[in-house]
Amino acid sequence: MARSLNLHIKVWRQASANAKGYFQDIEATNIPETASFLEMMDIVNRRIIESGGDPVAFDHDCREGICGTCSMVINGIPHGPERATTTCQLHMRKFHDGDTIWIEPFRAKAFPVIKDLAVDRSAFDRIQAAGGFISVRTGSAQDANSLPISKEAADAAMDAAECIGCGACVASCKNASAMLFVSAKAGQLNSLPQGQPEKHRRVLGMVKTMDEAGFGNCTNQYECEAACPKEISVRWITKLNRDYAMAVTHEALLAPVGKGKGDGG
Repeated sequence: MARSLNLHIKVWRQASANAKGYFQDIEATNIPETASFLEMMDIVNRRIIESGGDPVAFDHDCREGICGTCSMVINGIPHGPERATTTCQLHMRKFHDGDTIWIEPFRAKAFPVIKDLAVDRSAFDRIQAAGGFISVRTGSAQDANSLPISKEAADAAMDAAECIGCGACVASCKNASAMLFVSAKAGQLNSLPQGQPEKHRRVLGMVKTMDEAGFGNCTNQYECEAACPKEISVRWITKLNRDYAMAVTHEALLAPVGKGKGDGG
């Protein structure tokens, strides 16, 4: 028979990005250990609503570890204490009766708070729009095998494509760097022959947009890899740095030479 947990949670409450936030103490009693963390939040919210209070706002969607929406910092760790697990896949059996659980939003300048635990991660969308796509014609579904791709390249692209864009890498980095996310999204396409024609433009555009969004520099402490629910390797950051250096050099070599004052230009 599944046991129930009586927990003391301290959850971040903040009405808007400009409002002052605080931790609210909530007693979460009779929580089934078989419940997921988000189901526990549902139970807490239902009780808050029944008592006439304002429920805790948090992001969620698929609840299957795919969409990357469930952005919570649990006891100081993005997505919680279980490695390679999203918040929606974290179950209450990982906690003990009587535990105090601290729940916060992903904190970063580029991720302003919308309300409580919900943050605006549209900066990731802008980075994707700056180069996270292939615009060349690659054919329809029946043409998938017309362009041979080596197994090594396909496997590498699939490894990078596992990134779900949750932002845990940003939340775990003391500089709020988005390098792991950007390197995975750029590396996925740069690994494939279809992505080669736009490789330099892609890297320059995505890195530029990342910097403009206010993300910090990479700290080389690799907290991003440790917090990533899909275990994206920091080797992609190394590849992004190399691709960026090549793109900058390529751009400099192709830049037109400026005309002198006496050239009449």
